[in-house]
Amino acid sequence: MFISPLEQFQIISLIPIEIFNMNISFTNSSLMMMLALFLIITSFNRAIINNKIIPVRKQAVVESIYEFVYNLVNENIGEKGNKYFPFIFILFIFILTLNLIGMIPYSFTVTSHIIVTFFLSLSIFIGVTIIGFMHHKIHFFSFFLPAGSPVVLAPFLVVIELISYTSRAFSLAIRLFANMMSGHSLLKILAGFSWTMLSAGGLFYVLQLIPLIVVFLITGLEIGIAFLQAYVFVVLTCIYLNDSINLH
Repeated sequence: MFISPLEQFQIISLIPIEIFNMNISFTNSSLMMMLALFLIITSFNRAIINNKIIPVRKQAVVESIYEFVYNLVNENIGEKGNKYFPFIFILFIFILTLNLIGMIPYSFTVTSHIIVTFFLSLSIFIGVTIIGFMHHKIHFFSFFLPAGSPVVLAPFLVVIELISYTSRAFSLAIRLFANMMSGHSLLKILAGFSWTMLSAGGLFYVLQLIPLIVVFLITGLEIGIAFLQAYVFVVLTCIYLNDSINLH
């Protein structure tokens, strides 16, 4: 039986809930997000519940992640970004956990859905814009007109800068969604190809080892991409925050 590689991205309603003709059902996507939060809270609590001067392995891992994200915020935003560090830290851990959960067979990859990544990036875009107005008030609009620009070109430059600014919400979402969806689709296609060759028997029983080995190699690559995409998402968020705070 042919199974589409896109079947793994299907939203399944686990607990149907409908209020005023609005479908707010508890789905497999909701379950994975709750599982991610549970794993984050549980693992971090267990790692730091008995802090030691010389950290054990679990404490060292948590402290390394903490230091990594802190340096990331400090390098891209500066001291003014320290107040936003808790949000950036949770954002990185949450996206990374969702990406890694999606690597488990028969699980669900939440970040492979554009609706999830878009509303996550849209909320960041709105928040960053509000922060910009809080810091600079009406002067924030100068962000859309580069200093020293000719007055004649001002209308064109403002439109271009405005389009570039608003596209951040889309580019941030599409980058994460596209990488996670394409990688998982490729894994599904190669795994199905290997299973088909195995079922055919004969010479294909040996040849199926080729796509099977490729699947294992790509799985390792996808785990690396899971870390990389969480990192890129957070770095871009820090850059957008820096632009709003310092108008660079």
